[in-house]
Amino acid sequence: MATPKILVLGAGYGGLMTVKGLTKSLGASDAEITLVNQNPYHYFTTELHKPAAGTAHHDHARVNIASVINTNRVNFVEDRVVSINPSEKKVYLENNTFDYDHLVIGLGSAPETFGIKGLLENAFFIRNIDSVRMIREHMEYMFARYKNDPKEEYLTIVVGGAGFTGIEYVGELVDRLPELCREYDLPQEKLRIVNIEAAPTVLPGFDQALVDYAVEYLKGKGVEFYLGVPIEECTKDGVVLKGGEEIKSSTVVWTGGVRGNKIVEESGIETMRGRVKVDENLRAPGHDNIYVLGDSSLVIPKDGERPYPPTAQISTQQGQYLGKHLPQLMRGESVHAFQYAPKGTVASLGNRVAIGVVGSKKLFGGSASFMKKIIDLRWLFLLGGISLVLRKGKL
Repeated sequence: MATPKILVLGAGYGGLMTVKGLTKSLGASDAEITLVNQNPYHYFTTELHKPAAGTAHHDHARVNIASVINTNRVNFVEDRVVSINPSEKKVYLENNTFDYDHLVIGLGSAPETFGIKGLLENAFFIRNIDSVRMIREHMEYMFARYKNDPKEEYLTIVVGGAGFTGIEYVGELVDRLPELCREYDLPQEKLRIVNIEAAPTVLPGFDQALVDYAVEYLKGKGVEFYLGVPIEECTKDGVVLKGGEEIKSSTVVWTGGVRGNKIVEESGIETMRGRVKVDENLRAPGHDNIYVLGDSSLVIPKDGERPYPPTAQISTQQGQYLGKHLPQLMRGESVHAFQYAPKGTVASLGNRVAIGVVGSKKLFGGSASFMKKIIDLRWLFLLGGISLVLRKGKL
């Protein structure tokens, strides 16, 4: 009997946890495991707001994949996925084609633009290592230009979206911009950080006392909030809000939401806004050999109507579940349903301040910031053990 082929697409939080688990739950001759990723590194999506603002080097937000997986057991392929053909059980890459018996899709997300005109063409996105490098370099170039050509839009940063990524990025900017003012001899009073959110509140769904704390802290640092005001258009000169107000800015960064990956949408697998509503074992509907996790998946609680938000935390747990239970599912055995167990949520507001909920306890300021750093260290430990914590960890 041929050795079953397991193909894992994407080395994000879910994909890496899946292959790390499979190397423990499967014997060396039980299956061929192949992991495909576009880059030779895994990047920490929860850390990208820091290099985007310039408060950390982008190398702090990534780790070499070969250093955290067992390359004797996992065939790692650095290539870009082009298409998935479930009927043929094939995945087409830019430079290769792979057959599979069991497919795990963890290809991440794409920006959700909500049809805003000009957004894809004129805004920056906190998406990956390359995109945050571009944001930082562009922002600093605009600051450098101001001395010779003092246009206010060079010193105006518009952040679209006040969810997690938006607020954490704004928090990093609050820490970074005073340093840049000194570096480029700029008048700090001319700087503007404008955070625009279509919903009536920042961090929708978060505890109101924590939201109030975050808004007051950031306002105290000079951040301007436009809440309940959608962006209608993004141009090369800035943004136009509903009602016609224009905010001139040379640096517009969009953090206002994600949708599933287009490759999954085009594969013929049933999706909702590009995401797959998976069953209790994380299978795609109508495909008992295809599993979907991370931002490409939709997991709806038994007692709820709204899906869990796509976070690193749920992706990690999905990967741990598949890493442990995929061998049983391959054999046709019954396995308990995936159950997401939230460990708490913490949003940083710069390096020393944060807000969060852990269990039933609300955390503010320094104690929340310390908890955020502990959560980050936990992921490093899960990924690469104590050696990775010592290499990459920061308290």
